[in-house]
Amino acid sequence: MAPVEQDALAVREQLFHDRVRECIICALLFASLYILCHFIITHFKKHTDFTAVHDDEDAAVNRIALWLCTFTLAVALGAVLLLPFSIISNEVLLSFPQNYYIQWLNGSLIHGLWNLVFLFSNMSLVFLMPFAYFFTESEGFAGSKKGIMARVYETSVVLLLLTLLVLGMVWVASAIVGNDAASRQSLYDLWEYYLPYLYSCISLFGVLLLLLCTPFGLSTMFTVTGKLLVKPRLLEDLDEQLSCTRFEEAAVSHRIRSGKASCWLNLDMAMLREQFFAIRSKRRKLELRHRASPWQRNLGYPLAMLGLLALTGISVLIVCFHVLELLLDDAAMPRGIQDASLGQVSFSIFGSFGAALQVVLIFYLMLSSVVGFYSSPLFTRLLPERQDTPLTKIIGNCVSLLVLSSALPVFSRTLGITRFDLLGDFGRFNWLGNFYIVFLYNMGFAGLTTLCLVKRVSWAVQAELIHAFGEDRDTGTRGWLLGCPTSPTLTLTLSLCPGLHKLPLPVTRCRTHSKPC
Repeated sequence: MAPVEQDALAVREQLFHDRVRECIICALLFASLYILCHFIITHFKKHTDFTAVHDDEDAAVNRIALWLCTFTLAVALGAVLLLPFSIISNEVLLSFPQNYYIQWLNGSLIHGLWNLVFLFSNMSLVFLMPFAYFFTESEGFAGSKKGIMARVYETSVVLLLLTLLVLGMVWVASAIVGNDAASRQSLYDLWEYYLPYLYSCISLFGVLLLLLCTPFGLSTMFTVTGKLLVKPRLLEDLDEQLSCTRFEEAAVSHRIRSGKASCWLNLDMAMLREQFFAIRSKRRKLELRHRASPWQRNLGYPLAMLGLLALTGISVLIVCFHVLELLLDDAAMPRGIQDASLGQVSFSIFGSFGAALQVVLIFYLMLSSVVGFYSSPLFTRLLPERQDTPLTKIIGNCVSLLVLSSALPVFSRTLGITRFDLLGDFGRFNWLGNFYIVFLYNMGFAGLTTLCLVKRVSWAVQAELIHAFGEDRDTGTRGWLLGCPTSPTLTLTLSLCPGLHKLPLPVTRCRTHSKPC
């Protein structure tokens, strides 16, 4: 064999081994994500939907739909990790350019991961999740033999009709937007035009959803952090609050056990029990705060709040700086590339530290968007419950998380959080080249985030000041709220326990002026 043929054979052999290695790595990564997502969904699913006590066919259908949901959630998690993994890989290759053990980490692998995430995202949103929903709702055609295949036939027909409807809507929309000959010719190309255009619309919706949810989630995280962590004892007497809460709990518990109403109170036992559980929960929280160590109480909460403020402030500053770049330099516009040249230059001017900060900000913004999504009034009913989430709600959660996560790379690059350009079909979205959309998007994020943050922080400071200084101790007012004259005993009780007036006891005002009843 000639030397030239040997060299060509060696090159083809090396390409084959590289491709096999990339396939094995991608399969291992996706298998790990699938197993993790399986445990997550198992933690939330409703077990009665998957038992064969009532109907073995329904249980089998639900299990198939659950596998599709697990696949979709794994794709969503992969989309979240896609951009951070690419940034970290570039920094690793910069730090160890000649290391033999990381030669598998190359641009071809990263580009393949981006293409797979894009393909699986399209497949999950367009086919798998609609199929899972219609499959669980199907019963088979009338007159046909019952069974799983009858449900498969009905689901396939319904999904085909839905696909034709969506493709027709996309055809009409694209024909209205582009009326030239090239646009009309591209309407007949399903793979190269229809799916990228449809996913472009879904991605635009996801990016807009991230724009609305992330600022709200950033402000909500301050409230959630304040509830989860122990606040320092500033301008408050925790011992007094704990004693008053115990007194309230004992008083309500005594009322429930006695079951007798006084001459001026018409007790509602259901309301009293509900109030008893609320007071007991408050007492346990106060006891937890009382048992917390000084380090946990005086250092954990301030550091957490300062960390949230720092990450939010850095995000807003980066976006504001990116707005200035958009006005001065066209290179700041998000764009897509087809070749991932990794290990040549860092994507941050601060080197590895800047790249690590970019990864932290991407995860922080994704977490904030998820918190804001589930905290919004429109989607709060989608919040999953442990061991009590029906299958239809699981499907809705998987679709929502996939829409948010698949838009995260475009969201991060549009805001200038990272300089890593979009790979593969992620950079083919039509609206990415529109300067006005990108500029207004950056301005909207900076404005909404600043507004929500200032509003949330100012309300929190105002609430703490009112709680510390503005507690009303006017017993005469409390007596009027109770609906009866203030007796000396009641005045003494309310003065010793300022929290007693917060009991929402039902009261019937007396009409006679001589005595309460």
